[in-house]
Amino acid sequence: MELRSTVLLPELAVGTWRPGEGADRDAGWHIDDLLAFTRVSTLVLAHHDGTAPVVLKAGFRSNHVLAELDEETRPAAYGFYWYAEMTEAERDLTREDFRHEIAVARTATDAEHIVPPIEEGSTEQFDWYTMPHCTDGSFRPLLTKAGGSQAVGLRVLADVADGLATLHERGIVHRDVYQENVLLHEDRGLITDLGAARRLDTPRGPAARGPEVHWPPEYATSYSTATPAADVFSLAVLTYRYLCADIPRHRHSRLETAPAALRPLLSAALVPEPKDRPEMGELRDGLRHPATPTTAPHRAVTDTTL
Repeated sequence: MELRSTVLLPELAVGTWRPGEGADRDAGWHIDDLLAFTRVSTLVLAHHDGTAPVVLKAGFRSNHVLAELDEETRPAAYGFYWYAEMTEAERDLTREDFRHEIAVARTATDAEHIVPPIEEGSTEQFDWYTMPHCTDGSFRPLLTKAGGSQAVGLRVLADVADGLATLHERGIVHRDVYQENVLLHEDRGLITDLGAARRLDTPRGPAARGPEVHWPPEYATSYSTATPAADVFSLAVLTYRYLCADIPRHRHSRLETAPAALRPLLSAALVPEPKDRPEMGELRDGLRHPATPTTAPHRAVTDTTL
């Protein structure tokens, strides 16, 4: 099986790669489009001959492009000034992290509201796996859409809560719940990107991270041992932003724009102390059965502030 590019994508311009064990098709991948490009991974839309496109995510060892360039060209390459900083040991860790992501995703293959892995493989230079292409995009547009019913967004958020509850039942914390990691398919929600996830029996990552708008306060001291309560907080932040068109702060001053039945639940989910937050199942049930949804408020927050 060959992985080959049919468009000019910097990450895939090194040549033709032959994935090793795990590849079960004779035909090659055709790369249709670049979806996302980060320091350590790349997502492309790809297909086999005669099949529907899927999302292929490849994890690289940071300087995957720079390593192929000559010394004169390298300083002009996109990302040179941070890619070149990583040591060989650090690059090996990025590969271990990506393999961890694949393994965690594999445990959720049968979950209804988690984007599942389909196929996986390895090359000398990188590991990869595929997942379904959710053509309706992410939750981000719903945060900036003015007016309309809240019913669709609440249903999507409830679906995501259900997916996260499944992860928690299987001993996994997502740790990065926000609008870009919520995908839509036919008005239903799915959680994606388990790259930051950790198993509850194993500390993972640095002790401290942050701050980010959607991260809970405990990440400042205990990111590596975050519990399911962290996901509850982050999903409550996203729900608040959707219902109230604002970031939760100043004692949640815009909470009155949310359905009355949800207000106590959101307040509890946003408390600083993790042990005092409700479980994800409670948040899911509250989102599934709120009071009659009202019209979404005017979006005071613009897309550039998200």
